[in-house]
Amino acid sequence: MEPNTSDMDKKQALIEYALRIGDSSLILGQRMAEWISNGPTLEEDIAMTNISLDLFGQARTMFKYICELAGEGTEDDWAFFRSEREFLNNLLAERPNDHFGETMVRQLLFSAFYYHFYQALQESKDERFAAHGAKSLKEVSYHLRHAGEWVVRLGDGTEESHQKVQQSLDDLWRYTGDLFEMDDLDEYLIKEGVAIDLNSLKAKWDATINEVIERATLTRPADGYMDSGRLDGIHSEHLGHLLSEMQYMQRAYPDAQW
Repeated sequence: MEPNTSDMDKKQALIEYALRIGDSSLILGQRMAEWISNGPTLEEDIAMTNISLDLFGQARTMFKYICELAGEGTEDDWAFFRSEREFLNNLLAERPNDHFGETMVRQLLFSAFYYHFYQALQESKDERFAAHGAKSLKEVSYHLRHAGEWVVRLGDGTEESHQKVQQSLDDLWRYTGDLFEMDDLDEYLIKEGVAIDLNSLKAKWDATINEVIERATLTRPADGYMDSGRLDGIHSEHLGHLLSEMQYMQRAYPDAQW
């Protein structure tokens, strides 16, 4: 997308920027919802359900703003009636749950990014993004603390739990570079005072992750090859399977009334 100062182009840029934020929350919310009734303890089952609901709420806020900007459609249209290539979520969000430790590592990496992202978004010149940042920061602060304490507990736990969490960290690390990728749309909205320069968040994210890794007696993976594609709607095969389950009811009965 070439930067352009016309009102129409700015509106389209705002819609896509909101999609990038909302889609990541929606997809990870769906992943966390898969733990409902499957948590290792009742307390943790409830905690993961609450995290899922927080993420769905964040997605709804962004989709509602998109509908207002577009002047048409509903929140459900954006969640349930788009194809895989139309989603702009970060790749980390769509990774499968596997075991509980892997879910907590994924949540740590994700929440550490959005903790610093929403802190910065509060200063956006766009009032809706700024308000979203302030509200979401309160929720993500809990998500980060919760995931971090579990990673420490498992990493500094038994030999088996340490090995599993270290393997999860090694496996998921290749998707963290995607969190910080930017394009012309970002650059345009940064100049407008709307978007966040993701380069400014990297050192903060590193410090947050390093502190948890050290407490958990884990080893930080080397920054090697990083998967990417979210900016172009290119995803892993896992997103297609997730969407087929999440969107089935609405696509099968599009006019259903509750």
